[in-house]
Amino acid sequence: MSSVGQTQGSAVQDSGADIHNQENMLSRLRGAAKNRIENRENVNPKPGNRTVLGALENNQRRQPVLRGAKQVSGPQIIACKSEEHGSFGEKPSTRPPAFQIHVDEPDGACSKKPSTKRATMDCSPLTLNPTVTRLRQPLATIDLPVEASFDSPMDMSIIESEERPTNLNEVSDYAAEIHAHLREMEFKSKPKAGYMKKQPDITNSMRAILVDWLVEVGEEYKLQNETLYLAVNYIDRFLSSMSVLRGKLQLVGTAAMLLASKFEEIYPPEVAEFVYITDDTYTKKQVLRMEHLVLTVLSFDLAAPTINQFLTQYFLHQPVSSKVESLSMFLGELSLVDCDPFLKYLPSQTAAAAFILANHTIAGGSWSKALVEMTGYTLEDLMPCIQDLHQTYLGAAQHTQQAVREKYKGSKYHEVSLIEPPEKLMLN
Repeated sequence: MSSVGQTQGSAVQDSGADIHNQENMLSRLRGAAKNRIENRENVNPKPGNRTVLGALENNQRRQPVLRGAKQVSGPQIIACKSEEHGSFGEKPSTRPPAFQIHVDEPDGACSKKPSTKRATMDCSPLTLNPTVTRLRQPLATIDLPVEASFDSPMDMSIIESEERPTNLNEVSDYAAEIHAHLREMEFKSKPKAGYMKKQPDITNSMRAILVDWLVEVGEEYKLQNETLYLAVNYIDRFLSSMSVLRGKLQLVGTAAMLLASKFEEIYPPEVAEFVYITDDTYTKKQVLRMEHLVLTVLSFDLAAPTINQFLTQYFLHQPVSSKVESLSMFLGELSLVDCDPFLKYLPSQTAAAAFILANHTIAGGSWSKALVEMTGYTLEDLMPCIQDLHQTYLGAAQHTQQAVREKYKGSKYHEVSLIEPPEKLMLN
């Protein structure tokens, strides 16, 4: 019995020793694992210590790893692993990536259903992505026989000599239709003849001063003559519908000239330039607000036929000397200064009267049959307008406003404003 008890006691002692040894071994393993985790955390800091954009490595680009997207609170980006992954050695998830590169689709491909398959990009610097190269096919080579006498479609006059001006009215196939359209539109854009009687605070002389000033502005900034005609048309149409105080009349004229410059000029002056020419009487904001008001009143209809356009057509149908052309333009601008009596005439009629009076003054000519057929105006129909324009021509040298005469004293216009007008008209 004693030997059996001793044997059992020693077995119990051995088992206790084994248990103790196992506990010591587990504690050592836990300590080692803890040390490995602490060392690993020192190498890879926790995501909470990272900035929004981490350091960029200069490694070769690899295929993006597909993993589940995790929402992060605050400015943090988790790039090492997500909570769905238990360890670094687990297989990546099959969820779509949070970021991916989009390949440009061809024009018109927006209506197609976008493909869910992600494009694989080849990162080699010398290899293009097949998806991109398929969209940009090279143009087919055009083989044309090159001959010594082959004429280039380019207008070489710009290079070989001075530039030839292009005149749209010279297109003979459409000349009749263009003239008919202008004749139709001049009725729609014609201001009211007696609008000045309804203006409580401005007069004809104030308007004449404004137009005279606009002539000087056009010369100062080298604007086209058509710009001046359009600006005066905008002013008269605006005053036909709106009552204006005399303190705002120059502002109306400034806004009208700004609109005409934008419509006609290739490089119109800036708004600040128009503020400057008014001697800072108005601010830039006032000019722009008045521009908006003028556009509203005119219903944004800025393409108005002018005397200048009809004169150009008349010169083509009945060629005259350049001096006659300049004198016709001078008489046309004289009719702009005084609204009475010329507002009751259409631009085509005033242009015809200017052409007849200038041709008669210099060359002794008159109104040809070709122009009668083209316009439908006979000499008898135009006589009232011719007589009014002749009276204006006679009194031009004594007129208070002299900007138009000064403009046409230059050699550019053959000094036609210095030509003495005929005392009497002897038209046939």
